[in-house]
Amino acid sequence: QVQLVESGGGLVQAGGSLRLSCAASGLAFGTYAMGWYRQAPEKERELVATISSDGSTNYADSVKGRFTISRDNAKNTVALQMTNLKPDDTAVYYCNADRKLWRITNTYWGQGTQVTVSS
Repeated sequence: QVQLVESGGGLVQAGGSLRLSCAASGLAFGTYAMGWYRQAPEKERELVATISSDGSTNYADSVKGRFTISRDNAKNTVALQMTNLKPDDTAVYYCNADRKLWRITNTYWGQGTQVTVSS
């Protein structure tokens, strides 16, 4: 059974920092692209950052220069370091694992962790 468990969310003032972590189990972690998505109230879920199995990264324009995604394949974890947080970053953040192999797509989601940035 695949599990993605996020941690590290919380309440922080604008300009502050948080580090989110996602622990994965039940999957061949090194073969998956990992990502962080977020969903604010009454908005659609959006991509924040992704990191491929070979370490290539991709960021939403709104977080470039402020957020950093990283992975540790030995520990089956992916992290999102968030700095200079803004109230607009307030959302539930979800960890995602995605793999396309031989026309088969496997996608998994964590339960989410709340990040609240006060002004």
